[in-house]
Amino acid sequence: MHIHKLLIILGVVMTLGACVNPPEPVTQRNSQLTQGNVQMNLIVGQTTKAQVLEHFGAPNITTRDGAEREVWTYQRAAQISQSSSQSGYWTIILAGQNSRSSGFESSSSMITLIIKFDQNDVVSDFRSRTSKF
Repeated sequence: MHIHKLLIILGVVMTLGACVNPPEPVTQRNSQLTQGNVQMNLIVGQTTKAQVLEHFGAPNITTRDGAEREVWTYQRAAQISQSSSQSGYWTIILAGQNSRSSGFESSSSMITLIIKFDQNDVVSDFRSRTSKF
């Protein structure tokens, strides 16, 4: 009888444990640094360091400014690749032309985010910039 109860309890615990969502990997969190996410998640005078860490992960650089306030800098790079092809055909009287073109484009972009915190570890100012090359 005791073994039967133990098996039921073990089954309930295992079922409840399976309902817990695993935490999101840091690499996926860190890749969410976009201008849109910066504007949505950073509010001067409200957003805390803990919330910044939750949204963007650990910063690349931490320093202090002249007033001894902490400054965090994030830099993320992205590589964008795109291929395309076109073909067309037109006829005018007895002349015909067939044109084909295909191409491959690749570009890179870099986003830099600088966040300043006040003495209470709340965002006091931030600046972001995106560069494409």
